[in-house]
Amino acid sequence: MVNLPRWQRFLIVIIMAFGVFFAFPNSQYSKVEKANDAIARIEIDKAEAGDETLSTTWPSWLSNRLVNLGLDLRGGVHVLVQVEKDQVYNERYDEFWGTIRDALRDNRDRFGSVRREATDAAIRVKIANASELQGALEKIQETASDLGATEYSFAINDGGIDIHLTDAAKSQIDELTMARSLEIVRRRIDAAGTKEPTIQRVGEDRVSIDVPGFGSVEEVMELLGKTAKLTLHEVLELTNDQTMRVGFDELLLPSVDGSYYRLDKAAVVSGDSIVDASLGYDQNGLPAVNFRLNTEGAKKFGDFTSTHINEPFAIVLDEEVLSAPNIQSYIPGGQAIISGNFSVEEATNLAVLLRSGALPAPLTVLEQSVVGPDLGQDSVDAGRMAAMIALALVALYMLWVYRAFGVFANISLFFNMILIVAGLSIIGSTLTLPGIAGIVLTIGMAVDANVLIFERIREEYAAKPVLIRAIDQGFARALSSILDGNVTTLIAAAVLYFFGAGPVRGFAITLMIGIVTSVFTAVYGTRLLMVLYLDWRKPKDLGY
Repeated sequence: MVNLPRWQRFLIVIIMAFGVFFAFPNSQYSKVEKANDAIARIEIDKAEAGDETLSTTWPSWLSNRLVNLGLDLRGGVHVLVQVEKDQVYNERYDEFWGTIRDALRDNRDRFGSVRREATDAAIRVKIANASELQGALEKIQETASDLGATEYSFAINDGGIDIHLTDAAKSQIDELTMARSLEIVRRRIDAAGTKEPTIQRVGEDRVSIDVPGFGSVEEVMELLGKTAKLTLHEVLELTNDQTMRVGFDELLLPSVDGSYYRLDKAAVVSGDSIVDASLGYDQNGLPAVNFRLNTEGAKKFGDFTSTHINEPFAIVLDEEVLSAPNIQSYIPGGQAIISGNFSVEEATNLAVLLRSGALPAPLTVLEQSVVGPDLGQDSVDAGRMAAMIALALVALYMLWVYRAFGVFANISLFFNMILIVAGLSIIGSTLTLPGIAGIVLTIGMAVDANVLIFERIREEYAAKPVLIRAIDQGFARALSSILDGNVTTLIAAAVLYFFGAGPVRGFAITLMIGIVTSVFTAVYGTRLLMVLYLDWRKPKDLGY
């Protein structure tokens, strides 16, 4: 029979009510968004100052989940960057060179002086006692084995020892570099308070970044332009000669005050050891950055300060010396301060960069564009108008063709739209113009299911004019056709989602949600309305 059990009626109503509950906040988008921003500020103030007096204008018992608007709807910045992975190789070579140099110099009586020769090779090691070249190679291999450095290949060539990363090692480094770059970019953008940025890998060495709400590329690159690679080095000499020649084991870097420092290339501590950084003030009351090192970094820093009292050490950020304070005494605990004539904003930004971590490699901008908020609003208005026109035309058609049953189809269609918005809100999906196209397409698909049901009911009624039987058989026999058509579309949408990128995935996820909700509202929502209609009016004929 067409009648629905009481528990099914209750479940359908509950699902519809939940849909309204989660979709409603989107009708008050600006108000809810401001409330969410206020909540975020409250959490920050609680953490920093214990201030719990702030409040929001949105009731706490209502959902505050929203459908996030994409770049083409909200306006913002699109940037395509390339990760310069070759620099990561060079850093690996420099680090390994420092280790094997020390190992060979510990055997100076046997090998003589040790130097690194400038060639096309990644590392070419030269020793004064050429007759011990094979012994030097064995010593280097032994050192690498002790370190577990299995990623290098070694060969005697042209009177020296050439060292290269293996192809397998480079491939692994590439993957780790890209994964790390994506994570750091995401942390920095999130720390800036942006709403639902889209950050994804493109190809082997590129990252696409869409940041809604930003007004210029410069704002984004201010966060991303610096690798924020912080290192602490021993100072060998302060000089004003920027043309001074230095060896492979040294660095000549400028400082913020215009002078130059000759530094030991081997860092005492790197930024990887930083576990926290925050805005602070130096002994003169000027803005600075307090940072704290992990256990390993604290030990290295403590050992260094204990043996270099009354000597300067350089704090280097992205190949620029921020400051070079003197070590007054042994510094245990791994806590230090970076000063450098910062403004409050500059010190805050630097703390954010250090907390989020250093980019493993520099980023080069390949493509950039800005979508203004006016253009984004025009897209929203156009999309809304397209959906309303499609909804109105479909509703009029259903009323004209199916009369009272068309009313049921239109009510189901309205709830279908509500459930789509609720689904997008619950999963935190980002809606773009292609996503709106998916919603408009879903309107037609939802009505298509109702049309299949109504036409099947018409056929059953024509064969045997018993209304209850015709409706019951119509739903039962149309179900397989509805499922077949929607399941195949669902598979196609899933393929688009897993193999597509950006807007294509937005379209796919909207379409998948729409398929599920349209089947539910057509098969169960419309059926419930028809059952209630039959109980109320008890019609004698089909009516269309």
